[in-house]
Amino acid sequence: MAVSAVLNGSNSSVRISEETQRRIRKAAADLRYRPNIAARALVNRRMNTIGTFIVVEGLELNHYFLEVFNGIIAGASKHKQNVTVFTLDTWSDAKEQLERAFDGRIDGMILIAPIVGEEFAKGMNADMPCVSLHSNVDIQGIVNLESDEEKGAYEMVRFLIEKGHRRILHLAGPRGLVGAERRIAGYKQALSEAGIAFEESLLKSMAYSDVEARAVMTEWLQDNPREALPDAIFCANDQMALGCVEALSAAGLRVPEDVSVSGFDDTLIARVSMPPLTTVRQPLREMGMEAVSMLLKRIDGEDVEGEGTQQSVVFPTELVVRKSVEER
Repeated sequence: MAVSAVLNGSNSSVRISEETQRRIRKAAADLRYRPNIAARALVNRRMNTIGTFIVVEGLELNHYFLEVFNGIIAGASKHKQNVTVFTLDTWSDAKEQLERAFDGRIDGMILIAPIVGEEFAKGMNADMPCVSLHSNVDIQGIVNLESDEEKGAYEMVRFLIEKGHRRILHLAGPRGLVGAERRIAGYKQALSEAGIAFEESLLKSMAYSDVEARAVMTEWLQDNPREALPDAIFCANDQMALGCVEALSAAGLRVPEDVSVSGFDDTLIARVSMPPLTTVRQPLREMGMEAVSMLLKRIDGEDVEGEGTQQSVVFPTELVVRKSVEER
């Protein structure tokens, strides 16, 4: 009993002298004793480990995930938690995979940008605490952290217009996804308020990928004469903006001298690209940290802001002006 109390830091009904405590710790050190974390977890019913679910697509480095994951790691460190990453090929079997993940390895799960169907949206087992970031649908019983994407897109396009750009091409994300549709809505609203007619030919949808954006932009440049070049290009994320800049460069066009380019997210790409990218900042690191805090409250059975009728917690976006946009 004395050894257990000293090594586990637990309370004991019997007073243990300083000398006895010293001898116990010395014996533990001499014997190279290490506590059995799994055994402790069985007693405490906590692994002090949270999981993250992410779909890995293609061979590209996912900068959005890196920003969010950086925040999750920081939040986990603050709360003395470990993090396990679960990777999926597709969200189609996510519910089955999620249920398998709750096999005693983790206490809760953060779903990163889940694209799930109606069955998943009906909710999870109450014994499987989860939160999500940028979910494509409301998932019953799960709080979703997201950003004000429509406002961010609106402010970016309005900024481009204020800089004298009238003909603005939007390289958008996949149609039907909430984030892509919100950015398209913000783009259209800014055009409408400025009295600029929306042109269907200036809206191109694709995967959130620099490879895809580079291919689409290369094809657009081949199919359109030089005089049809847009004044500015607003990309749905920074990774797409990188591919866009590469395609423009390959065609002998300069950014921002010939055409301005902007992105969305404010990932590492935006900060180190040449020229540095004007973009819309989503507070991805802060969102990752907050997701950890909310998840731990769920694990502990505490009330979480956003539960009930309000399923989402919305973070503000911020326009970040750098060198890839200049006045026309």
